Amino acid sequence: MIGIGGAGMSAVARILLDHGAAVSGSDARDSDELRSLEAHGAVVRVGHHADALHAAGAAPEIVVVSKAAIPADNPELVAARDSGIPVVTRSQVLGHLARAGRSIMVCGTHGKTSTTSMLIAGMTAAGSDPSFAVGGMVLQFGTNARGGADPVFVAEADESDGSLVHYEPDVVILTNAEPDHLDHFGTAEAYFEVFDTFLARIPATGALVACLDDEGSAERARRAAARGVRVVGYRTVTGPENDLPVVAELADVVVDADGTRAQLTLDGRTRTTMHVGTPGEHMVLNSVAALLAAREVAGTDAFDLDGFLAGLSGFGGVGRRFEPKGEIALDGGSVRVFDDYAHHPTEVSAVLGAAREIVEADGGRLVAVFQPHLYSRTRIFAEEFAAALSLADRVVVLEVYGAREQPEPGVDAGLITRHVTSPVDRASDLDTALEVVTGMIEPGDVVFTLGAGDITTLGPRIVAGVDTAGSGH
Repeated sequence: MIGIGGAGMSAVARILLDHGAAVSGSDARDSDELRSLEAHGAVVRVGHHADALHAAGAAPEIVVVSKAAIPADNPELVAARDSGIPVVTRSQVLGHLARAGRSIMVCGTHGKTSTTSMLIAGMTAAGSDPSFAVGGMVLQFGTNARGGADPVFVAEADESDGSLVHYEPDVVILTNAEPDHLDHFGTAEAYFEVFDTFLARIPATGALVACLDDEGSAERARRAAARGVRVVGYRTVTGPENDLPVVAELADVVVDADGTRAQLTLDGRTRTTMHVGTPGEHMVLNSVAALLAAREVAGTDAFDLDGFLAGLSGFGGVGRRFEPKGEIALDGGSVRVFDDYAHHPTEVSAVLGAAREIVEADGGRLVAVFQPHLYSRTRIFAEEFAAALSLADRVVVLEVYGAREQPEPGVDAGLITRHVTSPVDRASDLDTALEVVTGMIEPGDVVFTLGAGDITTLGPRIVAGVDTAGSGH
């Protein structure tokens, strides 16, 4: 596996190892993930060299690559092709694993990782042992993937490079759909077409579990239904009316520091209280999607509703999704620090909206520290990012984390900061952001670091920096 330390690749590696396959791989840099895979039984190498193909003592039967990340001149990839070793993509392997039994795949512009993780937590609490692959660390299991004993496979279906159209799932969750990854797709229409193609692959025996509160998801579901796909809809009672089947409805949503509670009506008659241990209306909506998908696989009569609900209530969260990084004792009070992967305006708005309800209950301020991810995304959504960040009381915006993109003239943090209506600071790098944040925070504040880049390292530094100093002033 070339690039075995990546989130998606490492998940597949773990499942293969759990099922008894011999796995070797390489990555450009050493990492905790690489060491963890080694402890799990993989043979790993740091650096890309042709001889890494024989690291396990013999040539591999197949070589796996992540299509989006591995350059064509990678020496291991070149050596594999020269030797006639079949080269397949991670998504092809994932699709093969999913076809071994009943499969649930989670797609959508936002919420895939959280929804998949809730699904696994609920199914496990209800007595199932599925195989799973998640794009983040499921904190209560301490891993992003596992090969389970039951013939059920649960995974995210990532639309970012279009590879999800190759999967053949039994049940699909569609959390939402709005334009993203336009650097790859070019137009919103092309982006939506990938979802439509994927959903049309659901068999007659399967189902699409779709959020009907979301306009994009509802439209995708409507098109899938026209192609003969059975739609299982869920929504809040205040959501828009539509002509699709509504199987689950949420009412009386309450967000607090302990998570989110709501009243669930199922099949128009069963009414029960739902609780998920992560704040946000979007989180409890995602949990309903997970419940409905699990019920589709288990069967309505065999489904352990109480067990699944208990699993949701005890859900420990996902790494980089509303993840607590520490609490700082400060001037007779405290400051809580969280980290979140939010890197699209809708995600930032959802996270800060949920955080706002917690902050207002405690009487403090909400401080958002945001690192834009990709120049193209920053250029396209600058004003939307600014509107979302303005939900915070104080805002710090770092310069753009380019990742795979080269800088674009005129595209920088200023595109966002000029439209933010809350007090805002601009930070050239993580060190500057650390200095700004530790100098402004006050007792009762809640700090969120947001973004898909290396800003994830900032939260622990804020906690350590203020604890060391004894005061943020």
